[in-house]
Amino acid sequence: MHRRLLLSGLLLAPLGCSHSDEANGESALLRLIAKQAEAWNRHDARAWSEPFLPQAEFVNILGMLLEGRAQIEKRHAELFNGIFSKSRVVVTPRKILSLGATSALVETIHELRDFTRLPPGLQPSDADGTLRTRMKYVMSLTPDGWCVASAQNTAIFRLP
Repeated sequence: MHRRLLLSGLLLAPLGCSHSDEANGESALLRLIAKQAEAWNRHDARAWSEPFLPQAEFVNILGMLLEGRAQIEKRHAELFNGIFSKSRVVVTPRKILSLGATSALVETIHELRDFTRLPPGLQPSDADGTLRTRMKYVMSLTPDGWCVASAQNTAIFRLP
C-alpha cells in the first residue's frame, strides 16, 4: 500500500477515535493515523494520545511499556518538551489487515526528523539523520469509532 499520508484538510474533525460509515473502515483508520501524525508535528501530546483507549498499552522504541492513555500522554508531553520539541514525522501506511469486524492491525513506517538528539542506544537509520521506525497498531472498533488498543514502535536499523 505504501502511500504517503497527505495531512491537509484533515484537521476539521476532532482527533479522538475515528468514525466511519464504511464497512471495512480503512479510510477511517488512515484518517486516524494521519491526524495522529499531525498532532506529533504540532507537538500536542494530548491530541497524539487521544486515539488510544483509556486502558491501551504502548511499547515505545526503547521497549518501555506505557500503560493507559494518561501515561502515554505524559511520556509524550515529556518528549515534546525535550528532545523531540522541534521534530517532524512523516507517516507512511504499510499494511492494514482486518482481524474481524471490530479489530484491525495497522502497520506504518514513521520517518522522524529535526530532533535534538535520540535516546541512548538509538542512532539515525539514514545518512541524512532520519530515524525510521515501524509502528504496529492493534485497532478496536468501539461505539465511538476506531481506537488504538495497543501499539509498538520499533527502530529500523541498517544491516551491518
